[in-house]
Amino acid sequence: MSEAVGVIGLGLMGQPVAANLAAAGHDVRAWNRRDVGLTDAEAHPVGGGSIRVVDDLADLGRDCPVVLSLLPDLPPLEALLPELLGEGSRVRTLVVMSTVSPVRVAEIARELAARGVTVVDAPMSGGVAGAQAGTLSIMIGGPTGAVTDLDPLFHCVGTTVVRLGDVGAGSLAKACNQMVVAGTLTALAEAMVLAERSGLDRAAVLDILGGGLAASEVLRQKADALATDDFTPSGPTRYLLKDLTFARDAAAASGTSLPQLEVLRDLFDTLVTDGEGDADSAVVLDTLRRISRPPAQHS
Repeated sequence: MSEAVGVIGLGLMGQPVAANLAAAGHDVRAWNRRDVGLTDAEAHPVGGGSIRVVDDLADLGRDCPVVLSLLPDLPPLEALLPELLGEGSRVRTLVVMSTVSPVRVAEIARELAARGVTVVDAPMSGGVAGAQAGTLSIMIGGPTGAVTDLDPLFHCVGTTVVRLGDVGAGSLAKACNQMVVAGTLTALAEAMVLAERSGLDRAAVLDILGGGLAASEVLRQKADALATDDFTPSGPTRYLLKDLTFARDAAAASGTSLPQLEVLRDLFDTLVTDGEGDADSAVVLDTLRRISRPPAQHS
């Protein structure tokens, strides 16, 4: 694509996605809600292209036929649509790359279709590390033709790119993905509680797990946090709670009872309620330490 590509949201995932698009030679126009160290209205060379951070969202809409949203959820994006799609807007395709409600994104797609804008949902998996490396897994829902046109962009940031159906299908697949992430992370954290209370070195146990059947991408990315209690956010807990809530709602809509999903959502709701929403999701280790302690013995 030779025309400018818009990116809304330059957070933990948005910034590396924009950088990889620019490195592949795309002219990227970006808008962000807060300062991330890039000077507004100034072009920043990246690889074969550049990132131009703009002050005015309407300008981005007038310059970019394709806009990618990397905001954390749909409500912040919906609040921006009147400005983005205002007078003179050239936006014809809006790609929602965050993890959102499958039901609501399909509703927005129907609403914007009447205005000549095609919505594609394309949530990502792989975390910040995958975004930086350009190796994300991208789950897509949307019209076949639009998805085919976007394929070169998707392959700038991901290596596994799959269309799963109409709008909403990508978000439903991401909800399934997050169930597995949360379940795997919780199992690893419980294993660490047992290991440390039994006198084993956590790092050594994680190393052994990583070399056997328990190996996973979750283990690879979260091993340091689980071994050292460094919960600097790469995937904030409140985002995972949001994702599990979407999964629960989808299960309810299909009449499906998923007992582990209910346990996981309640557990991560506890973390957020306890003030750990901005910490990395590996902070579940601390909560499991606390709730797994035996009751105090009274003489």
